[in-house]
Amino acid sequence: MQVRHPSLEALYREVDNFIPKREKLRPPRIGISSNRKDGLSCIAETYVQSVLKAGGAPVLIPAITDIESLTAIIDGIDGLLMSGGGDINPLYVGEEPIPQLQDVDTFHDEYELILLRLAANRQLPIMGICRGHQLINVAFGGSIYQDIHSQHEARLLKHSQTLSREYASHSVQITNSASRLSEILNKEPEILVNSFHHQAVKEVAPEFKGTAAAPDDINEAMEHPEKEIFSVQWHPEAMAANGDELMLELFKHHVEAARLFKEAKRIHSRNVILDSHTDTPMIFPDRFNLGEKEGGKVNLPLMEEGMVDAAIMVAYIPQGKRDDESLRQATDFAMNRLHEIHRQMEINRGKMNIVHTPQEVWVTKAAGKKAIMLGVENGYAIGKDIKNIIRFKELGVSYITLCHNGSNDICDSARGEAEWGGLSPFGKEVVAEMNRLGILVDLSHAAESTFYDVLETSTQSVIASHSSARALCDHPRNLTDDQLKALAARQGVVQVCLYKGFINEDAEKASLSDAIRHITHIVDLIGINHVGIGSDFDGDGELIGCRASNELINITVRLLKEGYSENDIAKIWGGNLLRVMSRVQSAYNG
Repeated sequence: MQVRHPSLEALYREVDNFIPKREKLRPPRIGISSNRKDGLSCIAETYVQSVLKAGGAPVLIPAITDIESLTAIIDGIDGLLMSGGGDINPLYVGEEPIPQLQDVDTFHDEYELILLRLAANRQLPIMGICRGHQLINVAFGGSIYQDIHSQHEARLLKHSQTLSREYASHSVQITNSASRLSEILNKEPEILVNSFHHQAVKEVAPEFKGTAAAPDDINEAMEHPEKEIFSVQWHPEAMAANGDELMLELFKHHVEAARLFKEAKRIHSRNVILDSHTDTPMIFPDRFNLGEKEGGKVNLPLMEEGMVDAAIMVAYIPQGKRDDESLRQATDFAMNRLHEIHRQMEINRGKMNIVHTPQEVWVTKAAGKKAIMLGVENGYAIGKDIKNIIRFKELGVSYITLCHNGSNDICDSARGEAEWGGLSPFGKEVVAEMNRLGILVDLSHAAESTFYDVLETSTQSVIASHSSARALCDHPRNLTDDQLKALAARQGVVQVCLYKGFINEDAEKASLSDAIRHITHIVDLIGINHVGIGSDFDGDGELIGCRASNELINITVRLLKEGYSENDIAKIWGGNLLRVMSRVQSAYNG
């Protein structure tokens, strides 16, 4: 730690002459959870020194449980470091205390669990140390040993050393050579660490992977494979602060992750972030309120946490019978869903606007509200009455997906038997009317024959609101490379879908990394101007690492890691779709 000569004049001169870096260049703020001792919020100086050495700006977070205050703190930092400390109350994992349990501080547990929840909801990079490692595991659904010496059957080490903390006391095996931890530690198969604990991770939390173990098989590290969350059982801060370069790499990694997250937040604040397809109206029960976290994957609080500005919510209608009465019911159902979205605006008028144009999206963002656009998924809702398209237009519908799973009176679907060989005669009238009214024609779910018929029929650019690349996942709902090229040639845009079955042929393994591969494949094939993102949230869309609106910022972080610029990311996150929408809407002069 640097100590200056105790001259007030010299100290003030140094402060006054300091020129802060531009916001984009300033060190990321790393919040450090504090310990509690004798009524004090405190932390060992080695945590602060390690963050400083790694290039971060350390911020000590006081031990409080006021959620509003902790939220304000979390919103002002770029990464979270969960520090070491005392035992965790076993009641938090549904267990009674055993005799070997040492002192617990339930207030401290509550403080750190609130802190973790707030940070995780906002996707902050999180690093855990010792108790922090165990607490992360508890918070995400794992279990702990209250006391390894009495509860673990394997050969035991002395896990609480009497040596000074800067000295190692035992070895640790890196158990996953493909892990983030292995990469950080230069692929070393074994490292030496210090050890100060008698509680430990027992069952690793769901989705997390154990990455290191002591010789007696006690877990020593874990990480989330798709999110920037990792933790270790030892105390690297004590070793890093005393010159251990390998341990310092852990803090450098965390600070770099925080720097990327800070940049992602900056990009989200400066640009419109738009999700082009959510099925949220499908799950509206009576008294549903978009302004609260009432279930589902898209609502205003989740959008706020993920810094998402806009979503196109669709009235989805499953394909049904095509007699007159069934068609009338389908139209009425779609109208009901659209009216329900309008009702949501009435009860959340200070938080959201229903918008119709790209310009209104920007105005709504500037006002600090969320912009909701409307769509109809399945032209089945049009029935056989083309005047229904005008009715949808009057309610603010910006696009209509021509079909869903199964052919209808408009066209053939990618799923089910072909009936028309593409567009029906009525379907060609529908496309022409949508062109006239400035409503985007959406080709997601359409058969290839329909896709090419629409490109030939439409006088306007078209979109695929939630489709991915068939070259990477061979599913009929995805677009072939030839289709993608044809769409781009007509100045259209494809919005990569986050539905697991369209992202990875082994659907249960579908992850954020797979979605990034689909985006990059399409960008490489047809250019940055023709790709976006349509999550399909609340219509079964979700991936490991990206399950709801608050997690969409993870895509931005990953795109930054892949080398995409802010301009590229702005195009992907709505710029491309809004450009096409603006052009199509300009054709309507009604």
